[in-house]
Amino acid sequence: MYNAQIIMNKFLPLTFLADVVFSVVEFLLLLRIVLKLFGANTQAPFVAWVYDTTQPVLAPFVGIFPNQVLKSGFVLELSTLFALLVYAFLAYLVSEVINILSLREKEKLKSEK
Repeated sequence: MYNAQIIMNKFLPLTFLADVVFSVVEFLLLLRIVLKLFGANTQAPFVAWVYDTTQPVLAPFVGIFPNQVLKSGFVLELSTLFALLVYAFLAYLVSEVINILSLREKEKLKSEK
């Protein structure tokens, strides 16, 4: 039991890092969606920072879907919404890979006894 805890603790920093990175990316993308949807002023420093910060993670998704302009002038960025879904799925996959590696380490340790 003690050795299993050591293995879990060995993978804990990696799990934590992956969770933090993906959570920050997903939060910023969601914030971008809301700011675009409500037509935030792009001259405002915070809005400009959010758009500039999210641009690199959006680069692979730009142009996949056209932006939808709603009746009231609000913009729905479907590419950003799609990117949010992809990053959420990638976060899940990374988490599962880390869990599998942890389980393999536990099994390896058990078989060595």
